[in-house]
Amino acid sequence: MADAEAQLLQLATSKPTGISNDDIKAKLSDIPLEIRLKAINKLIQTEMLEVLKKGETLIYRLKDPSKSSASMNMDNDEKIIYDIIAAGENTGVWVKDIRTKSNLIMTHLTKILRTLENKKLIKAVKSVNASKKKVYMLYNLEPARSVTGGAWYQDSDFEAEFVDVLNQQCLRFLQMKRTEAKKIKDGPYNVQLKSLCSVKEVHDFITQLGISKIKLEEDDLDTILKTIVYDGKAQRILQADGKYLYKAVESLLPPEGLVQTPCGICPVIHNCSDVGNITPKTCVYMNEWLE
Repeated sequence: MADAEAQLLQLATSKPTGISNDDIKAKLSDIPLEIRLKAINKLIQTEMLEVLKKGETLIYRLKDPSKSSASMNMDNDEKIIYDIIAAGENTGVWVKDIRTKSNLIMTHLTKILRTLENKKLIKAVKSVNASKKKVYMLYNLEPARSVTGGAWYQDSDFEAEFVDVLNQQCLRFLQMKRTEAKKIKDGPYNVQLKSLCSVKEVHDFITQLGISKIKLEEDDLDTILKTIVYDGKAQRILQADGKYLYKAVESLLPPEGLVQTPCGICPVIHNCSDVGNITPKTCVYMNEWLE
């Protein structure tokens, strides 16, 4: 049994995504089936392994030691709530969903949530999707950008001035590239090519300026560059490798100024449509901004 358990743990460690019964049979073929099954059951009972289901296949995965030790100090209801919140990962779970899945009365649920928070096993995080509500997730997790709003939000408040400064500096870089390209006088086609710049170039420029107190990713700057395109001040050109390059343009019409509203950096702008369920007039982001 001890040898079977050791080999199972070693196999599970080598495959963090989990092992199937076929994997176990192939690697532990010299151990009788009855011993393998007893070893698996014991490792599950002692919370060394957890059981998942992928389609019709059972998967055994090495359990996070912190989860195992945490669950040992919980009663049954606390463990149920903890597991529901853990399943939400870094996007979190609303209280309403926790109550529905646990089938506990609200007063008891509130007490359990407070207990788990005091034990520093879970935490409540304000979500930009609804500033007056919170989602719960495990204490050691970093909230997803869809929850915090990423670099553009501070304590669920939209940082309009910060976004505006980044917008101006990114545009300035694009304009500098265009100006430098025109000085070369190497033909209109080459001027256009040398006016193009990648997100990485813009990211390096903004990083060197040191205008941000937080670390910005290339995706953050790509979002800002898109707002410049929406404003009609730049073009976004798709390359053969699937990436985009940007260049400044001289607009003949006044810009819409999308960066001055949440639309320009909205995390769900791709869902916004005049014919769909979400429109600028009904958008919760826009309504909160107007308030």
